[in-house]
Amino acid sequence: MNLKSNNPFLKNKSFSKPAETTVFDEQGRPVQIIDYNETMTVNGAINKSFILLAMLIGSAAYTWWMGVNGQNPMPLAIVGAILAFVMVLIASFKPKYSPYLAPAYALFEGLFIGAISAVFAENYYSEIIIQAVAGTFVTFIVCLALYRFKIVKVTEQFKSIVVASTLAIVTYYLVSWVISLFTSWQPVHYDNSLMSIGISIFVIVIAALNLFLDFDMIETGAKRRLPKYMEWFGAIGLMVTLVWLYLEILRLLAKLSSRD
Repeated sequence: MNLKSNNPFLKNKSFSKPAETTVFDEQGRPVQIIDYNETMTVNGAINKSFILLAMLIGSAAYTWWMGVNGQNPMPLAIVGAILAFVMVLIASFKPKYSPYLAPAYALFEGLFIGAISAVFAENYYSEIIIQAVAGTFVTFIVCLALYRFKIVKVTEQFKSIVVASTLAIVTYYLVSWVISLFTSWQPVHYDNSLMSIGISIFVIVIAALNLFLDFDMIETGAKRRLPKYMEWFGAIGLMVTLVWLYLEILRLLAKLSSRD
């Protein structure tokens, strides 16, 4: 069974289509020619991921500034989160528009991240943001190095375990959220108990493992010589995982801090 990354971008069928141009031979028969100058590369996807990251940080700085200066950034953050989700949804169905959707996603997501970060910094301690960013960056670099030097190999069994675990987490979060809306029950991962901390650590590990699947799918896309715009498509997918990882690390640090 060929299970792919749980990331909706990297599951798109466009990852199986090479960049081809149709021409005709002397007999008028169609011939497929691949333009290697306009195809996806691993370095291109990684570079575009860093571009998106820079844009996200720049956007986040604005709502962060609002938060630390006594303004309420949450309305803007909610709008940003909704629009970022819309960009994700459109890109998953129309990857050709990824060069335009990717920057928009980064800017809108940044509004949400900046506001949430300001809230955590105000409710806990200011250094929590730097620690969460550092933890995310170090995790990304370590996972990239482990994948690059083939220390961790993405096998079919590896994919199966990571995808199944990710789906279990998503299901648990969704069900817990729905139940909490209609009852007074509070999910265990909301508090700072040892079990809640353990859940956060588990989720962080799974989020980090998703990076390997994302790297693998980007590399596969490059080997298949997919169109150049798929670099932006893959970059959005990688950013989705990094944002998830950052938020989970932030929550874990908040739980640990509240136990002091």
